[in-house]
Amino acid sequence: MLAWMAVGEVRPGYELWRPNREKAQAITTKAVIVLLLLATAGVCLVVTIGGWSLLEGGAGMGIVCMIYVLLYVFFAVMVARWSRGVLPVSAALSILLLIFAAVAAPSWFARDKAGFDTAVLPDTLIGLLLVILIPLQVLVIAVAMIGFNQDWHVEEERPIGSGEDYGAEPPPDTGAPQPA
Repeated sequence: MLAWMAVGEVRPGYELWRPNREKAQAITTKAVIVLLLLATAGVCLVVTIGGWSLLEGGAGMGIVCMIYVLLYVFFAVMVARWSRGVLPVSAALSILLLIFAAVAAPSWFARDKAGFDTAVLPDTLIGLLLVILIPLQVLVIAVAMIGFNQDWHVEEERPIGSGEDYGAEPPPDTGAPQPA
């Protein structure tokens, strides 16, 4: 009978239970990755707005940077909703962002001379933010992979009303005869 049930369908009298989402380690990991993704989006937004007038590629590159910011905010929202599918995608995009930040940071420090156009923010501040972005992306990659391996997607059926806590014992079945 169970072989014919649709995915996500629950037998009558049972509820879906996600035991791995109740563990302290999973809750902490989720909070940390949401914080890291939002911090990445914030730093990228400041760098984009601060250096908008000097971006190579003009407004087109600025729009690409803003899409990157929006993607990181979207990833944070999805992780906050326990979606583990965006974790490897955010790790992959963090690898790209780490490379871009590592390549771009020295050029912003090199602009601290006479004769260069100035941005909204000082060039050294933008360079410093890009340097900060490098270890931030390493943390995003590491924590995203830890979260991905915590099996947030595992679901189990348990009788309705068997308890809200992790590891709760199901109530005794009153319909079946008890052993002597």
